[in-house]
Amino acid sequence: MTRQMEGMIGVIAAQTLLGTIGLCALESGADPVSVAFYRCLIGGIALGLYCLWRRDLTGIFRLPGRVFLLAASSGVLMAGNWVLFFEGIRQTGIAVATITFHIQPFLVVLLGAVVFRERLHGVTLMWIALALIGLALSTGLTGAQLSADRSYLLGLGATLAAAFLYAGVTVIAKGLTGLTAPQLATIQFLTGSLLLAAFSPISPLAVTGAQWGWLGIIGLVHTAGVYVVLYKALPKLTTPVIAVLLFLYPASAVVVDALAYGHLIGPGQVAGLVLIILASLAVTLKWGAQATCSA
Repeated sequence: MTRQMEGMIGVIAAQTLLGTIGLCALESGADPVSVAFYRCLIGGIALGLYCLWRRDLTGIFRLPGRVFLLAASSGVLMAGNWVLFFEGIRQTGIAVATITFHIQPFLVVLLGAVVFRERLHGVTLMWIALALIGLALSTGLTGAQLSADRSYLLGLGATLAAAFLYAGVTVIAKGLTGLTAPQLATIQFLTGSLLLAAFSPISPLAVTGAQWGWLGIIGLVHTAGVYVVLYKALPKLTTPVIAVLLFLYPASAVVVDALAYGHLIGPGQVAGLVLIILASLAVTLKWGAQATCSA
């Protein structure tokens, strides 16, 4: 098996599995804070053990104070992102929340322009505008429905806020050096668990056996397991291949929502997802940017 094939299998498996995280969160019956807390705690411990196995766990304690503080700050944003995302799933459904969340690559571009003073080309702004049109379509709301369901709108707002926080995580990580990706994730998850412990998640003694099963899957499979698989698989692939395969996540979520709960998205929502995917690929692969620069 070639190196690229190994990478493709890893990313396909990871992204398809991620599409089932909403199902596990809903079936656990736990509130969003509790789901996010146990995801951080279980995933953080598992990744810490992975770092120990790699013999780079102690390196965390030798990090410069600024690097550790930034990594911990990104963990705060990560925890908030998960709470808001799980709330969005609860209010809007797995498919809509997952599609909406995938607006975050464009938020990364905009934040990067502010934080790193990266130049925004006109063609990039055009693709972002196209993604926003796709976002509007993917919600399934028309003008007459905008005030019809307050909880649905709150769910969309929570998901968009989650995407914004995750964009912040990405921007912080982009500026960090001197630590490995597993070390960064371990700091983020354990910081998140400490933060969320202050917001009264379900006590371990009150978690039922069935809930432990669902929360364990989220922490061990969707968090630590998927992270390790992606960490090993992504370096084996080119950027265009990665950009395409990452959209297996929302596609998988749409299928899971339909099979598990009978939530079928309409043609307009499918069109919205296609526009978001198209615009994301365009921004990632810089379609038209070279021509703009040369002009």
